[in-house]
Amino acid sequence: MSGPLGDLDPVLTPPKRLAALAVLSNATTTDFAFLRDHLAVSDSDLSKQMAALIEAGYVSATKSRGRGGSTTYKITRDGKKAFEAHKSALERLIAG
Repeated sequence: MSGPLGDLDPVLTPPKRLAALAVLSNATTTDFAFLRDHLAVSDSDLSKQMAALIEAGYVSATKSRGRGGSTTYKITRDGKKAFEAHKSALERLIAG
């Protein structure tokens, strides 16, 4: 697809994924509970959205073991590039 819509990343089109990547782009790492609370989504919804970002190679996850184990997310280099490109495409689309 050509034009401004063709520049949008289909992985980042869902608002929850875009919001999660926006948070991660401004943090070194972010844990599951913080993202869940910040985005006001359920555990299962966040898991689904993060799985899609991990599958795309935009986010990496580290799981800690033991009592009170948690998952920590970090944006990847490809994720940063994709986020910036998607953000620029949105800005061009809005600007007309």
